[in-house]
Amino acid sequence: MANLGLSVDELLKTTRAVRKRLDFDRPVPDQVLRECVEYAIQAPTGSNVQGWHFVLVTERVKIEKIAAIYKKAFDWYRDSPVYAGRVVEGISEQRDAQQARVADSADYLAENMHRSPALFIPCMEGRNATAGAAGSIVPAAWSFMLAAREQGLGTCWTTLHLMHEEEAADVLGIPFGEVQQWALSPVAYTAGTDFKPATRPDVETVISWNSWSG
Repeated sequence: MANLGLSVDELLKTTRAVRKRLDFDRPVPDQVLRECVEYAIQAPTGSNVQGWHFVLVTERVKIEKIAAIYKKAFDWYRDSPVYAGRVVEGISEQRDAQQARVADSADYLAENMHRSPALFIPCMEGRNATAGAAGSIVPAAWSFMLAAREQGLGTCWTTLHLMHEEEAADVLGIPFGEVQQWALSPVAYTAGTDFKPATRPDVETVISWNSWSG
């Protein structure tokens, strides 16, 4: 695995949701994707049951079909109250500017998802969207994304295509009644690797000791 040599601190603080800095024109070798999955399957799982499966889409026709499904869902999202550009309007000028940038990058991804060299879809056996299932698939998918970052790849966790999950299942031959998709992420090398920690609230504002104080 030819990696960037990031420290644990750098890896955990700079694995971003990457959209505008994805290099859609640079192929991602299958072996690199496979190595990222090798890290994913080492994540902890509920009851030590490995019910996950990872769909890697590299065929151009299928990428374009899944991207079209995502775009259809995104068009609804763009007009909804939870759209990134309006969900927290008015909190502060700085936050509004940050959200505007997020919305702009989300728009960009929706328009360009079809150009991704690969797509990553984490799945779980069964159709029970429980906390137990999430406790297995989310750590595994995040491990994939951390491994991708170390490889110089960018990812972005999205869930909008799940509005049309069965349609996506038909494209990819996923048995819809037996297997649940949990997310969709583009996978591509990034333009530069110098990502920085994001602006986040002070930790003291998000911690309660022993009883709720939010």
